[in-house]
Amino acid sequence: MTAGSTLLLNLAVVLGLACLGAIVAARLRVSVILGYILAGIAIGPYTPGFHGDLATVAALADIGVILLMFTVGVDLSLQRLLERWRLAIFGGAGQVALMITGGLVTGALLGWPLAEAFCFGAAVAISSSIVAGKLLGERGETGSLHGQIALALSAVQDLATVALVILLRAFAGSEGATPLEVLLAVGKAALFLFVLVPLGSRILPWVFERVARLRNRELFALSVAAVALAVASTSTLFGLSLALGAFAAGIVVSESDLSHRILATVGPLRDVFAGIFFVSIGMLLDPLAALDDLPLLGFVALLILVVKPALITALVRLGRYSWRTSLLAGAALAHSAEFSFLLLTTGLTLGVLSNEVFALVLTASLLSVVLAPATYRGAGWLSELLTRRKVLLEEAWPATSSGRPHAVILGYGRVGQVIGNALARRGFSFIAVDEDAEVVRRLRAQGIPAVLGEADNPYLLDQLGLDQARLLIIALPDALATRRVVEHLRSAYPRLPILARTHSLEEQEYLLGRGVQAVVGELELALEMTRAALRRFGVSATEIQSLLQRLRAPAEPAP
Repeated sequence: MTAGSTLLLNLAVVLGLACLGAIVAARLRVSVILGYILAGIAIGPYTPGFHGDLATVAALADIGVILLMFTVGVDLSLQRLLERWRLAIFGGAGQVALMITGGLVTGALLGWPLAEAFCFGAAVAISSSIVAGKLLGERGETGSLHGQIALALSAVQDLATVALVILLRAFAGSEGATPLEVLLAVGKAALFLFVLVPLGSRILPWVFERVARLRNRELFALSVAAVALAVASTSTLFGLSLALGAFAAGIVVSESDLSHRILATVGPLRDVFAGIFFVSIGMLLDPLAALDDLPLLGFVALLILVVKPALITALVRLGRYSWRTSLLAGAALAHSAEFSFLLLTTGLTLGVLSNEVFALVLTASLLSVVLAPATYRGAGWLSELLTRRKVLLEEAWPATSSGRPHAVILGYGRVGQVIGNALARRGFSFIAVDEDAEVVRRLRAQGIPAVLGEADNPYLLDQLGLDQARLLIIALPDALATRRVVEHLRSAYPRLPILARTHSLEEQEYLLGRGVQAVVGELELALEMTRAALRRFGVSATEIQSLLQRLRAPAEPAP
């Protein structure tokens, strides 16, 4: 069989089984990554039947990991890090350092070499930004406080992977690298980044903008793929891996105006080759090796599913965030996936990680991906149990304006701030409720009554003096939290006027049925754009207002 036909056969088998595994995983409502890994096990050398050519599949997987890490870098929000940089940097770096320390202690107790223990600790320390984003996105909680914190911490973990791989490569070839070898490896990597970041941040966006002006999709896609592969290849000259070179290139263009177009363009190609990457990892896994030592497998799973989220919860709590926010942020990161797989394969390739430890950590990581939704739901149940016992506030309750009508705003994010500013300009008093301690402190410094806590906690709501409130405004991005608030208020305060934000007509219908005036964000945006468009055509303000009222009418409750 020729080299070309071998490549074609392996590509066809890998893509076919990856597709089949993804279908099964989707039907079981688990991550498709699990389906890809199982497809790799099926054609790996440790199971009977057809055996894929590992070298051929690995070569294709290199393209997949380059595109995957490039898009992860592009999607990395530096603005998100800057908004909560103290917690993100100290909390994220502290959690990674503590988990690696735990890995080193575990390795010492089990008699592992130092490099293997370091690789083990690093792999279990890193969470999956893809799994976390999907977990939060499916529940509409990406914009929530705990969602923002979890994604910020995940971004720091992604960045930490660069340093971890550099150190891991420095360990390779000897039992512990000398300080000079580590400094040399770090220096070469730093030289690459110091050249790439200042030059790339100017040159790469400029190149993509010039290509985009040609209005040719194929050419733009080709240029993105070429840049990712070229930068990744160059990074190997400085001691970095292909994946981390591509990740660095993605970070450079992440703040470009074209970042969303880059993601949309390279996304389909990335998904295909990323599937091959995960299949190649499955081919390396000996399922029996992991099952030989079930107690140790359970211990590794415990580190990922319990110890890591517990550390994150404690570190977030030290940042003076509520228990609910801390627990949910920790639970959102109670898993390991793509970057952990990268560290594992790097350690295996460099010879610092044994097949047995590779199988243990990989199997435990897959279990964490499968159990991620259940773990997150469990954290939500625990947070509700805690809030039923006690409203967790750190400061005294503020006094409301005596004898004056007031409003209560639940959630003082972007939407809540606009409403609060409008009320303040007209001299109307209000109480703001938010779970972000910094927001509450800032409001109190401005003389605005503010309460720290979860807005959907019924015990907190009952202490807001709602029997004297003129209006309650729900400006929460979480639809489930909004429902919980409405259910409690309609039972305890049936006559209280409520105004709520929502993101779907179905959710609006639910709220309207309970006497809540609901505003659909996307609908109001469309109506305002309609107003602007009609105004450009010379339509009078009276006619525009009449038309907008008719457009709103189907969504409003019947009299």
